[in-house]
Amino acid sequence: MAQLLILTSAVDNDVLPALALLSHSTRYIPAQPDQLITAPDSDLILVDARLNLMAAKALCQILRTTGISVPLLLVITEGGLTAVSPDWGVDDVILDSAGPAEVDARVRLAAGRIARNEPAPTIRAAGVVIDEGNYSAKVHGTPLDLTYKEFELLRFLAAHPSRVFTREQLLSEVWGYDYFGGTRTVDVHVRRLRAKLGDQESLIGTVRNVGYRFNIYEGDDERVSHPLPS
Repeated sequence: MAQLLILTSAVDNDVLPALALLSHSTRYIPAQPDQLITAPDSDLILVDARLNLMAAKALCQILRTTGISVPLLLVITEGGLTAVSPDWGVDDVILDSAGPAEVDARVRLAAGRIARNEPAPTIRAAGVVIDEGNYSAKVHGTPLDLTYKEFELLRFLAAHPSRVFTREQLLSEVWGYDYFGGTRTVDVHVRRLRAKLGDQESLIGTVRNVGYRFNIYEGDDERVSHPLPS
């Protein structure tokens, strides 16, 4: 189910009748730029262009210049299609007479295109940069030659800086619940990872009788990453 935000000057809120037969959550706000300041979060924005094409075009262009990060769709009559051009800045158009199946398909496809175009998550912490998209890691600009499990261990620890994890927790998070090896596996991989970190080996800290953590020292760059599961 998608969160849809519809910008319209209509008072009856019947912009796209087919939406009433779908499960998407729909919010309506006046088709005015200042209304966007307090607009609720949404997965897609739909602009009602049925009644005033020029006003709709201007609003779409304003939305694009503000750098919206969600798909922008135009609800339009069949007669208005000839007026739409690339400089409107919309991602797709939907006829106001479209049926539920077509509307649902266009909403899903638009949301899916944005999801595929999102940048791969990147973790930055204490000079370490981890690119989850291509499974690469660097420390102060120097690439690290890591195995898959070494990368996953570093990624997980760096995503939760200063948090201590037991060996059992690391086995569960990095190796999975179905892994039957012992906790010594964690120690072996930590030792190999430290060796590859070289003079930065202290980034992987040991908490005696507990487990391991990714160390952040005063003056280190702040961690910047996309949210990851705890």
